[in-house]
Formats: sequence, C-alpha cells, structure tokens
Amino acid sequence: MRQFSCKLPGIYFQVLPLIICVCLILSCIKPEESHPLKFNFFEKEPPTIPILTFDTVFTSIGSVTRRFTVHNPNNNEISTNILLAGGKKSNFSICVDGVFNTDFKNVTIPKKDSVFILVKVNVDPGNVNDPFLLTDSILFQTGSRNQKVKLIAYGQDANYIVADKGSEGLRFKIVAGEHEIVRWTKEKPYVIYGWAAIDSLGKLEIEAGTKIYFHNNSGLWASPYSSLKVDGTIDEPVLFRGDRLEKWYDADYSQWNRIWINEGVNATISNAIVTNAFLGIQVDPFPYETITVTENSLVKIENTIIKNTQTCGLLARFLNVSMTNCVLFNNGASSLRFEGGNYSIKHITVGNYFSAAKPAPERKDPACYVSNVVSSFYGADVGWDVKADFYNCILTGKVETEVYVNKVKEKGLAVSFNTCLVKSKNNSEYFNNFCFINTDPKFKDTEKQDYTLLPNSPVLGQGTPNIEVPFDILGNPRGDKPDLGAYQH
Repeated sequence: MRQFSCKLPGIYFQVLPLIICVCLILSCIKPEESHPLKFNFFEKEPPTIPILTFDTVFTSIGSVTRRFTVHNPNNNEISTNILLAGGKKSNFSICVDGVFNTDFKNVTIPKKDSVFILVKVNVDPGNVNDPFLLTDSILFQTGSRNQKVKLIAYGQDANYIVADKGSEGLRFKIVAGEHEIVRWTKEKPYVIYGWAAIDSLGKLEIEAGTKIYFHNNSGLWASPYSSLKVDGTIDEPVLFRGDRLEKWYDADYSQWNRIWINEGVNATISNAIVTNAFLGIQVDPFPYETITVTENSLVKIENTIIKNTQTCGLLARFLNVSMTNCVLFNNGASSLRFEGGNYSIKHITVGNYFSAAKPAPERKDPACYVSNVVSSFYGADVGWDVKADFYNCILTGKVETEVYVNKVKEKGLAVSFNTCLVKSKNNSEYFNNFCFINTDPKFKDTEKQDYTLLPNSPVLGQGTPNIEVPFDILGNPRGDKPDLGAYQH
C-alpha cells in the first residue's frame, strides 16, 4: 500500500505541540491481565493521537473494562487535569487511582512515576438508537497544553473495520490485500472508522443488500490497480452512508468522506445508494505527481443514486468513466464534475435543487461541469484532453446555468449533449438539435426527492432509441420510445 499524502478536505486533525504527550503501546489488555496498556508522557509531539479500542462485539447488554497507566518519565513531577469529554452523558466511565468520576483536578504524577486509569464502557446492542460506534475522549490538561486519548467501542452487532495504519492525516485499514479477493455480505452491516483500503492487485466484492456505515471523515479507498465490484440489485441495493442513524442526521450532508477510486482500477458500482457524504464518488489518479492514465481501466457506475452531499456527487479527473441510469440530487457543488478524461453518460437524471443550511452559502457551481483543465492541481491548473458524450439525460436545477463546458485552446475538447434536457444560457454549440433547452422536466416532487416524471412531462418518449440501455433504473423496459433521464414513465 502506498502511503497517502494528498490533502483531502475534512480528513485532517491537528495535534498541538505539548509539554506532555501520550504514546500508545498498540494492544488491548483486559484488567485482570498483568501487563496493562502504558501511555508515556514525553516532550515531543506524537505522530498520531492514541486510541483505546474496546473491540468486543456485544450481542446482548454488557460492559467491558480496559486499563492503562500514564507514566511520567521526566525528572520533575507534573500536575494535570483528567476529564472525560462526554461527561456524565457518556457511555464510558473512568476511574483514576481507584476513584470513579468524570473530572479529576490537579492529578499529580511524581517524577518517574505513573497514574493508573480504568476505562469502562456499557453497551446495549439492542438499542437501535445508539450509534454503531460509541466514541469519546479522555482529555489531559496541563497548564495551557491539551492532549487526548480517543476511546472507541462497538455499540451494535456489526462488522467493524478500524484503521490501523497511516499517520493522523489519513488512517486506513487494508480490507483486501495484494492478490486477495474479499467479499462483504449482507448478513451484518459494516462500520468503517478511518479508511477501508483495497490494496493494489486486491479485489473487494460487495454483495446485494449490504449496508456500509462510515464514521465521520471515513471512506472507501480503491488504490491504484485494485478492483472494486459493488453488486447490488434493484430490490437489494448496496447502501453507503454515515453511521449516525438518528433522523436528524438525514439532513447532515457531510457525515463521512467519500468513495475514492484511483487509476488502473476496474470498478463496477451497480444498484447502490451513496448518501450524506462530503463528496459522493471521486475518480482520479494517485499519487498526483505521476499522472498515469491507464486507457484499459474503466469505472462503471449504473443504476445508482448519489444524493445529499456537501460538495460534488461525482468528481472525475483524467480517467475513464461510464455512467448509466443514475440519479444525482441535493449536491452542494456540481453533481457531475469532469476535468480531463473520457466519459460516456447515458440516461442520467440530475436535479440539483440543493439548499444549504445557513450560514453556508448557496450553491453556485453548475450541476454539470465539463472542462479540459484540471483545477487546483498541486496549486496550479493542468490542461488535459477531455471527451464526454451525454445521451438522453436530464441536467437541471435551480442555478441559472446548470450545464457548463469550460475550454482552453491548448488541449482537446470533444463534448456532445445528444437528446438531453439541459438548463443553460450558453454552450449551445454542444447541444444537438434534439435537446430541450431550459425546459421544465416536470419531476413528480423534488421536495420529497422523487425525480420520476409526471404524465405531462415534455420528455416522455423523446429519447434516442437503441443506445444499449434497454431498462431504466427500476428495471422497467424502455422500448423504442425511451424517456429522458433514469426513470421510464
């Protein structure tokens, strides 16, 4: 696995330089065992924030306790405050030198000595209102300096994937190693803490009906020359979403990070729902310094819904993507953003009526953006040939121009919109004579996220036939008079 070095938004933590810091011996030891976890105070900054993991998966109400010592190896005594960040509402409780509390003031650790801490978690896996991952932190406050130890416990019965490699900038766990084929099944949900990474030459298959929940800033990463197959069905789609299940979080558009697919990856995503991410799916090479484009690799996305994202629905750069029978809506930036590369887009519905929660700004990016320039590439724009063909698509929203083609003369650009409904005040040279320009498609109910077509929609039966899409996203036959978009009326 090549180490991650690029700066993805929303996945970085900051560790302050401290007089004291915590270093973890990476193992979990039960209280009755003779060698507890040991955290040492040092003067240097730790490479990662230590994590104490309670990796017991409960099937009934229970509790488990972990213990560790905090050691002062210095020649001077130190005085620190020790607090449980979640306070009395936390699922965790802590005991310092034999006393249970949530807030310990002025705990003195003599030179070359230690303080003993017990941490207990109480779990009711039958409580569906509890999150999959129970998290908290133990805070150490020494003067003006602050540091913490993260606490993670498993709140429900599931398959847990917790990152165990990488720096604090990006923590990941390899879920399919080199030359290894791994299949995730629907028997129990998967909960990701950090990044679930498919190693180069590894393959991950995900069966129909599987539910995958991501903790904050977590994601799925298909590294260069790996394989990903998401094998959902119409009746049993594969779900990718955040791990907070309360109804309130349905309107939180940045619960987890993204699905990230690199160069050389043969990926097929069929019948999936990707929701409530910072960015839905990102397809581009890694590392960026060596832009290696493999013409034979293809990312294929079909019968998939990408919704409720803080930024883009699909962001693709340099590579090859085909997309069929997909629906994208409520994306805080462009639903489709293509910069360099080759794209075949058929029967896509984009209805981007995203409304940001204040004080966040309203969306200004077009719903569909195609360019032969890759923006902000290591601080500088990079020109790259782009070819994008759209057939029988609906591309609309509430911004005045929802379809925009950006061209620079130095690089090739071949873009066509064929029998599509587009909302745009320019770029007419890319729309063929059969396009519907600035026409209301008459969706059934965008407020209820229903993007099927009403009986009086102007695009019923208006599509170009025989483009190798015989069925719609719900499995309905299109016949010789296909409707535009993902849904056949």
